[in-house]
Amino acid sequence: MRLLCFTVAAVAAFGTCANEMKGMRPDGHAPIMVMGGHTHKTDKLMLSYRYMRMAMDGNRDGSHRLSEAEIVDPDGKYQFRVAPTDMDMEMHMFGAMYGLSDRLTLMAMIPYTELSMNHRTRSGRRFSTDSSGPGDIRISGLYLLYDTAGRRIHLNMGLSFPTGSISKKDQTPMGRVRLPYPMQLGSGTYDLLPGITYRDRRERWSWGGQALATIRLGENSHDYTLGDRLELTAWVSRVFSGAVSGSLRLAWKDWDNIDGADPRLNPALVPTADPHRRGGRRLDLFAGLNLLIPSGVLKGHRIAVEAGRPLHQDFDGPQLETDWTVTAGWKYMF
Repeated sequence: MRLLCFTVAAVAAFGTCANEMKGMRPDGHAPIMVMGGHTHKTDKLMLSYRYMRMAMDGNRDGSHRLSEAEIVDPDGKYQFRVAPTDMDMEMHMFGAMYGLSDRLTLMAMIPYTELSMNHRTRSGRRFSTDSSGPGDIRISGLYLLYDTAGRRIHLNMGLSFPTGSISKKDQTPMGRVRLPYPMQLGSGTYDLLPGITYRDRRERWSWGGQALATIRLGENSHDYTLGDRLELTAWVSRVFSGAVSGSLRLAWKDWDNIDGADPRLNPALVPTADPHRRGGRRLDLFAGLNLLIPSGVLKGHRIAVEAGRPLHQDFDGPQLETDWTVTAGWKYMF
C-alpha cells in the first residue's frame, strides 16, 4: 500500500512534466502484471520488483457459488469433512532483464510467496494454515521477430525450475500434515513456458496482446503433475503526459486438473486435496497506471500499479473464487 500511495503522489507531482528522456514513454512497457512484455537493446540491463496480493473468498463449482455448509454436508453432494473458506496470497517477484543483442533479451524471475488459508470443519471448528518461501525460478529468452514503425512481435521462450517446495506442512486439527496442492510453493517439475507477444503504438495510444503457456514436463517426486496452463491477455494504454499513462486489460486463464496424486493427501477430506477438482477458467478485467519519472534523482525509474476483479469464473470445484488482485512494481534500466 505504501508503494501505491507513492505512485499516486508521484502522479500529482510529475503528471504535467515534459519527458526529458528522448524516445521513452510511460507506456513503453506493458502493464505491470504482464511478464516478458518487452525486449531490450544490446547491453541494457533492467532490474525490477513486483508485489502482488490476491484475495479469495467463497467457493464455486462451475460458475455456481457454494456455501460452506453445502461442502461439508454429510448427506449432500460433496460430503467433505473440511471446507476452505478464504485464502490470501502475497508474492514478491524479483526480476532482471539483459539485452544480449538487439534481438535477444534474457530474463530471470525469482518469486517469494506467502500463503494463508482459512477452513471450517463439519463440526464448525475453524482453523488456518500457512506456508511461505521461494517459488519456482523462471529463466526466459525473448526473441524479437518484427520491429517496424512502432509495431513489435517477439517470441517468449522460457523454462521454470522446480525450486519451490511441494512438501510444506502445517498444524491442523488432524495434527501436523502435508498441505494440499494450492498451499504448496512450486510445481515440482521442469516446465516449458512458450509464448508470443505483440505490441503497437501511435502518438498517444498503444496496445498489445500476449499468449503464454505452461507445459509441465514429467511427474514430480510426489507422484503428480500440475495441470498445464494457457494465459491470453490484451491491453490498451493511453498516454496522459510525458510521465503518466493509464491502461485497461483483459486476461483469460485456463488451467487443467492435476494428473496423478500425492499419496499423503486424502481427497475425501477437503476439496483442495482432490486432484480432480483443480481445473478452471477465469476472465479478469484490470485497470493500471504507469509512471515514468522524467527528472531529478529518480529520473528514468518506472513505477506502476494494476488492480482488477474477475468478470467470469468457472471451476472444476468446489474451488475458492478470486475476489480481487493488486500488483505494484518498480523498474529501472541501466
